[in-house]
Amino acid sequence: MSEAGGNRNRSIAVRLVLMAAGSFAFGFALVPLYDVFCEVTGIGTREQLSRAGSAAGQAPVADRTVVVEFTASVPSGDWEFEPVAATMEVQPGRLYEAHYRARNLSGRATTGQAVPSVAPARAAQYFVKTECFCFTPQHFAKDEEREMAVRFVVDRELPPGIDRLTLSYAFYNVGRS
Repeated sequence: MSEAGGNRNRSIAVRLVLMAAGSFAFGFALVPLYDVFCEVTGIGTREQLSRAGSAAGQAPVADRTVVVEFTASVPSGDWEFEPVAATMEVQPGRLYEAHYRARNLSGRATTGQAVPSVAPARAAQYFVKTECFCFTPQHFAKDEEREMAVRFVVDRELPPGIDRLTLSYAFYNVGRS
């Protein structure tokens, strides 16, 4: 191989290593960038979506209803996970409870974690969870199935043009119990 060919190969190898390192760094940068984006747009941070809010000071809006849809996804085949009811009609300002059913299919004791999201994004700040199975990892015995509750209130300040919300959870396997 000629010296020019060796230099070209070395140059390509250096570029590939730099590309891989840049991709790796970009992956780490996405988390803080996502948090900044959520705060700037008013969507709310992952922390806000994953901690308890309060229904204090809320009073039902008698002449308004909002449909809340419940959805679920499971990125791996280790779980069955679904909402017990697909929709619920709610009054802003009133406290409600919905249930999701999960079953461990992994063949061993394991732990799952639900990650919530609310759509449309501009309505996320008005969907307040007071209690939720998503706040802590859920430990399951082998083949265990259970219903898990989420208590929530749709804030009475929800903008008038929004009459439908979707509460969605992705349920991830986070390890053995």
